[in-house]
Amino acid sequence: MNMTNSNHLKSALIAILRVFLRGLVRLLFRVQVKGMDRALAAGSGQNSRLLIIANHESFLDGILLGLFLPVKRPVFIVHAEYVKRPLWRFGLDLIADYLAISPSNPMAIKQVVRLVESGRPVVIFPEGRITLTGALMKVYEGPAFVAVKTDATLLPVRLDGLSRSYFSKMTHWPRKFFPRITLTVLSPTTLPMPEAPNARMRRRKSGEALRRLMQEMALARPSQRTLYGALCDVSRLHGRRRRILEDIKRVEYTYHDLLKMSLALGRLAGRITRPGERVGLLLPNITPALGLFFGLTAFGRVPAMLNYTAGVDGMQAACDAAEIHVLITSRAFVEQAKLADKLAALERLESIVYLEDLREKMTLLDKLWLICWALWFPHRVEVRASPEDPAVALFTSGSEGRPKGVILSHRAILANIAQIRAIIDITHDDKILNVLPIFHSFGLTAGTLLPLLTGASVFLYPSPLHYRVIPELAYDRACTVIFGTGTFLGNYARFAHPYDFYRMRYAVSGAEKLSATVREQWFEKFGIRILEGYGATETAPVIAVNTPMAYRSGSVGQFLPGIEYRLQAVPGIERGGLLHVRGPNVMSGYLKADKPGLLETPASSEGEDWYETGDIVEVDSDGFVHIIGRLKRFAKVAGEMVALETVEKLALAVSPDMLHAASSQPDIAKGEALVLFTTDENINRADLQRAAQQLGVSELAIPKKIVRVGALPLLGTGKTDYVALQRMAEKA
Repeated sequence: MNMTNSNHLKSALIAILRVFLRGLVRLLFRVQVKGMDRALAAGSGQNSRLLIIANHESFLDGILLGLFLPVKRPVFIVHAEYVKRPLWRFGLDLIADYLAISPSNPMAIKQVVRLVESGRPVVIFPEGRITLTGALMKVYEGPAFVAVKTDATLLPVRLDGLSRSYFSKMTHWPRKFFPRITLTVLSPTTLPMPEAPNARMRRRKSGEALRRLMQEMALARPSQRTLYGALCDVSRLHGRRRRILEDIKRVEYTYHDLLKMSLALGRLAGRITRPGERVGLLLPNITPALGLFFGLTAFGRVPAMLNYTAGVDGMQAACDAAEIHVLITSRAFVEQAKLADKLAALERLESIVYLEDLREKMTLLDKLWLICWALWFPHRVEVRASPEDPAVALFTSGSEGRPKGVILSHRAILANIAQIRAIIDITHDDKILNVLPIFHSFGLTAGTLLPLLTGASVFLYPSPLHYRVIPELAYDRACTVIFGTGTFLGNYARFAHPYDFYRMRYAVSGAEKLSATVREQWFEKFGIRILEGYGATETAPVIAVNTPMAYRSGSVGQFLPGIEYRLQAVPGIERGGLLHVRGPNVMSGYLKADKPGLLETPASSEGEDWYETGDIVEVDSDGFVHIIGRLKRFAKVAGEMVALETVEKLALAVSPDMLHAASSQPDIAKGEALVLFTTDENINRADLQRAAQQLGVSELAIPKKIVRVGALPLLGTGKTDYVALQRMAEKA
């Protein structure tokens, strides 16, 4: 009897302590639990087997889940080492039951399987350790094996906030004693048993499925901010005195400096423009360009990023499509880039405003407003805006026709940044070298906004064409991440010293196909594996990318979390299909020169929410995307569809160190004839025929004509100018 009373007393004391501890933690950390109804539904469902998975941010994660999850008598899977520590053992006894396992024990997973099959809810952290990067760490296959073996209901829980506490291992973050904590319970799901020839492959595939599920968890909280609002938030999180931006002048700017510049330029530009107006920006990669970009969005204007490397026709088409009346540029930049003639040729512009003149219009009242109020309450300065409002107007490269304006919302850009961060760790310690122009979506979102809005720093360089200077900059400024096209990365490798990229963690390629030669050159010379990705301006821009955790040579990686895809069969093309995508990062619509100012949402055969990329792709069994070619870059030769990229691959097989591009011209006998443009003076059709036989490529892919050129026509973004190439082919 005494023993029974003692047990009851102990249980009562533990219950009282739990209630007290829950109230204390809720008060100190302002804990908010979202999706509570999902947890209750999962716990009371017909399937009595429940496996709760969560990301691992700190030492307090288990305590929080034990105190706030409305699941009866959960069992926590913990490392055996923690149980050896008296304080941890007391905490575990207080909040829940637990099973201590050793990862080195091969029977450990079988113990977890039996526990789940018994009907007890089980809580496990698939990463197996607390994150050191703020992003997802390695996901172990064991928890996935338990899920598929037991057919358990998976209940994902996203923990957010504790990585910024002193209970985390994130030493590079600015930390707080009591940060706000959010627990988001996501919709219950299951992991089906994957199809594979053996148990080892099934285990690996189930582990991959769990990793993708946990990446989706990182997007559990869609952003309700604007770009300017996100800048204010990150400056408050990391501290306004943090140095985050540097340009060619070698002056380092803090968040405070960037906010001050944004508020000042935004206020001045707001006087000469109307709310909601699209304002043309013709500026290189310099800090004032970013200040003006954020300032315009803060005051309810839409920056329209003009491509200064485009011809007069391209720039005029962009101005017409977006109905740009006011263009802001720099007098020094116009002079250095020799743009005066282009600007003079642009029609229907009401005014061209120079930054040098704009600064001089700042009055004493403006300075007082900035110093005494705006910088103290930057959030209150912003014009009320929705995440769905237009954030920026970008323009397609025009590589296959006239440039189109692409309207991206605040939500689309911030969603794409969140998608990238869910799969690649960009930390407080990183320094991004951005040489891609900010008028290009790759250079704007990935190269500039991603670091600025995540606490990393960025070095802006105005031209990607300085092949000798850029590697030296990477060395001098100890840069850790670089974004570029395959062409640019190949040229940097040619001129760089083997030690120039000694600090480089990631080299990411996009915007064009990465050649095997460049990939091998970077690996052999620098020991760096280039991560090739894929995207479009219309998707803000990243759709898929290789990562250290999911890499396949020759592919452009797996789709980002949050992106759905469909492939549409194309007559005459046997492999792959026309790619359609849907996700939070897809554009709001197009602006076209023939319909000025009218936002047009292009109709997709898959429905209104889907974007038709125009690319023929193939997705393998592991979810890696392989680009077959552009739908517009196929030629119909003798009734057969031939990818122009296949012709280019043949040429690269024969001459890997030279540049090649294919086009077509009308042909009376076969409909179309292939034309190869190459910088190799010695390549001939016999060489291409031998390469076709070795690679098993149809002879229809052997070009009828070979045109030798000194250089291929390129756009300012580094892409091949296929419009110019087509004109050259027609004259060949």
